[in-house]
Amino acid sequence: MMKILLSNDDGVHAPGIHAMYQALKSIAEVRVIAPDRNCSGASNSLTLHNPLRLHKLDNGFYSLNGTPTDCVHIGTNSPFAEEVDLVVSGINDGPNMGDDVFYSGTVAAAMEGRFKGLPAIAVSMGGRGHDYYETAAQVVAELVASMESKPLKLDTVLNVNVPYGPYQDIKGTRVTRLGRRHRAETMVRDRDPFGREIFWYGPIGHHLDDAPDTDFAAIHEGYVSITPLSLDMTAKRHQDTLDQWLAEREDAQ
Repeated sequence: MMKILLSNDDGVHAPGIHAMYQALKSIAEVRVIAPDRNCSGASNSLTLHNPLRLHKLDNGFYSLNGTPTDCVHIGTNSPFAEEVDLVVSGINDGPNMGDDVFYSGTVAAAMEGRFKGLPAIAVSMGGRGHDYYETAAQVVAELVASMESKPLKLDTVLNVNVPYGPYQDIKGTRVTRLGRRHRAETMVRDRDPFGREIFWYGPIGHHLDDAPDTDFAAIHEGYVSITPLSLDMTAKRHQDTLDQWLAEREDAQ
């Protein structure tokens, strides 16, 4: 039976991770290690200046006073680690599409699995609310079940976003690319109850690139979006331009 490490960024008590666990436990051995609090937006951050402490809950889940990346790292590369075949992260409360993936703790946890040589799946709801986690859980459980006969390559990270609604309303699945958002709105300036100046992040930006082949379009049209992610951030198409710029700079000196 497949062995899965399950984590998230919404915290060990979030309903999404419990729904994902319920769907996976009948087809795999599932170990849960998740942050002890909401770590949304943590991206790939590590806890380097404080000790990490694991706490086993009554339901068998492990709570960690660290980030999503810490959770996967300690579950795959520590004296506490066990052999696993797959890392699953989620279910996130809300989408992780387009530029979201650079900030997402959900995606970061999956990426950390990839760093450890494991295939990984990040799963998020295409809308916000707590009514349809079972839909996303069923979608991912079906993906995982199919991997028994057709395993993912070890360097594969799948970013899965699932339409917010009943499972029977899903129109199908699309392989997509990341869309893009407009820049986020300006930070909000305010005062706390003691009169001290504070700032809050403004709302995220609206869609800038939501072409038919993007994750945004798939979710909008009622399809599951699966985007394969790469860890190589090299902008290869700009390498020749940079070479030329450096050559011209040296000639000018």
